[in-house]
Amino acid sequence: MSSQPIIIYVISDSVGGTASNLAQAALVQFPEIQADIRNFSFIQTDEKLVSVLNQAREVNAIVLHTLVTDNLNDITEKYCIENELTCYDLMNPLVSELSRRSNLKPTKKPGALHKMDETYFERISSIEFAVKYDDGKDPKGFLEADIVILGVSRTSKTPLSMFLANQNYKVANLPLMPESSIPDEIWEVDSNKIVGLMNDREKLASIRRERMVSYGLNPENTYSSLERIDRELDYATKLYKKLNCLTINVSSKSIEETAAIIINKLKKR
Repeated sequence: MSSQPIIIYVISDSVGGTASNLAQAALVQFPEIQADIRNFSFIQTDEKLVSVLNQAREVNAIVLHTLVTDNLNDITEKYCIENELTCYDLMNPLVSELSRRSNLKPTKKPGALHKMDETYFERISSIEFAVKYDDGKDPKGFLEADIVILGVSRTSKTPLSMFLANQNYKVANLPLMPESSIPDEIWEVDSNKIVGLMNDREKLASIRRERMVSYGLNPENTYSSLERIDRELDYATKLYKKLNCLTINVSSKSIEETAAIIINKLKKR
């Protein structure tokens, strides 16, 4: 295998996140490959585009682009053919097919996905909400939330909250410990909005040991002991039953999978 890295040029007339994410997803399948992803965002003139393509030619880069304007797209296609550059148009084939099936014309507006519209500001508001009401900092958040997440320590409450916030849901979460009382507000929340997270005892023990090591502490302590974890899980199980809420074991699920289960439930309400 060559020691030279594979160079990928991501060219966009907007942010370029779509193509960059796709490149990263593809590279994950080849952990042994050395790659250099170079992003060129907001390329909206012929001169800038040709300059970037000239650079790509010099290093024999793979070109990924999401150029929606016809002129820039045509320049890129022609240039790559003439200079024998590998090029993938990630946007226009699908746009053309959607146009054909719908009999509608695309707007051809760069960056339409990232427009600072009402949805964008709602997302920012949801993220701020998740940060403010993380780990039960203020019980009032439970009454205002679209989703309330409960779980013992190390069941991914915060990452899940932030992922859902990025989907425009206001999320508050509460860590569960047998020694702590449940805020009165929890009992006022519609049970359809509450999600109880669980995890396998052995996996929890492993995660907690690793957490202690990262802090420079002895991993073999009460926090990571199976006896303690069994007590916490038993407490959580009984609480979820009282609340009659959705319960999800996250031991073999990604954040995305868990979020999908929650969102599907909300949509069925």
